[in-house]
Amino acid sequence: MPNISENSILHSVDKLFDHSSSLCHLEDGIKERIKSCNLTVTIRFGVRLRGRVYSFTGWRSVHSEHQHPAKGGIRYAMNVDQDEVEGLAALMTYKCALIGIPFSGSKGALQINRNDWEPHELERITRRFTQELAKRNLIGPSQNVPAPDMGTSEVEMAWIADEYQRLNRLDINAAACVTGKPLSSGGIEGRIEATGRGTQYAVQEFFRSWPNLNKSGLTPELKGKRIIIQGLGNVGYHAAKFLSEEDGCLIQGIIERDGAIYREQGLPVDEVRAHMNRTGGVRGFPDADFIEHGQSLLEKECDILLPAAMENVITSESAPRIKAPVIVEAANGPTTYDADKILKERGVVILPDIYVNSGGVTVSYFEWIKNLGHMRLGLLDHQRQESQNRQIAEMLESMTGVKIPEEQWKAFVRGSEEIDLVRSGLEEMMRKAFGHMLSVYRERNGVDDLRTAAYVLAIETVANAYKSSGI
Repeated sequence: MPNISENSILHSVDKLFDHSSSLCHLEDGIKERIKSCNLTVTIRFGVRLRGRVYSFTGWRSVHSEHQHPAKGGIRYAMNVDQDEVEGLAALMTYKCALIGIPFSGSKGALQINRNDWEPHELERITRRFTQELAKRNLIGPSQNVPAPDMGTSEVEMAWIADEYQRLNRLDINAAACVTGKPLSSGGIEGRIEATGRGTQYAVQEFFRSWPNLNKSGLTPELKGKRIIIQGLGNVGYHAAKFLSEEDGCLIQGIIERDGAIYREQGLPVDEVRAHMNRTGGVRGFPDADFIEHGQSLLEKECDILLPAAMENVITSESAPRIKAPVIVEAANGPTTYDADKILKERGVVILPDIYVNSGGVTVSYFEWIKNLGHMRLGLLDHQRQESQNRQIAEMLESMTGVKIPEEQWKAFVRGSEEIDLVRSGLEEMMRKAFGHMLSVYRERNGVDDLRTAAYVLAIETVANAYKSSGI
């Protein structure tokens, strides 16, 4: 067996699997089949740039094939390795099984510092990586579907989609080979915000339904809840924006690579984001306390701690000092296995990553369906719905003799757009998944936290799929 670091995400996921699967009534052979990663391919390739050939190393891991296609992002980072890719692929398997999406788990990575390369060079590297994936049947709408991850965006997904389509001109469903694309390349509205929006829905459902809020010293009202966010990238930014603007939460602290900022009365999220875009960090943001050692802000008193960036930011060293009664894991694997045990013993409630972080893959599923259907979501029903709403509004005006104000009229009458359907579907799946976790937490012997409940549900879902296929 390879020597896996205790702080690696693969170590944490495997330990969580071992604990949770012991609470499931499964034979050992099935447990091993679910736990093991099916396939990891290391890809080394060269690209001629700047008058010479540069070599790059990438990976694509397929954790499970109980469903098709396999699904998972591609990240660009210098410190990525095979263990990390396999751990993230396993998380994707459990995430899809928990949320009810018919995908198995996959993950990819390219060992690269994107700041070393110009955009046109990154495009050539990305297209070359796509060619290597295609050679090995590790990309395709029915086989393996990548998406954005840390260090990648809709730009890279557009390059990947275009390159795959160039290689597969006769595949009518080629646009579904990757998700997270721009709208102009077959993407879907709401994909960029999806993980942050899903985080908001997870927080809302927790405060609406969790039976032990009083034990944490919290009330069901979200307004005024104090939040510290680690990472104001795509996920953290949208989660902070929605929770502050729509739910009235106070984003008191933001932790970034160059330090952290804190303001007791709350930080203006859009202004902080604009400052980061101009300067590259949070240092120098006006009217806020700057903290040089930003990670220390994880231990400051707040109502919700929301890690939204890297793995392993909460360790066994910092866990005893964390004061937040609730941790919402918007990132993949932000809490190590040992830290998780310490926090649970201290009574800290953790909304697990395989639930909170599932908004991205959920909306990717909607995009995949849209690409296979070759039609914008809601197209066939939009005008019928608008006409029906107009008749209801006219009837209300006629019955009451009161004219509906113009802005309210427009809001009520309009039919659902694609973004409305995406948000509605995402909220439905997040609420339903939380309900399933809560049932397992309440009813299953030995399940004493939401993470274990989530893993038990996911493991049993995968086991049933394997059983149905004859394994």
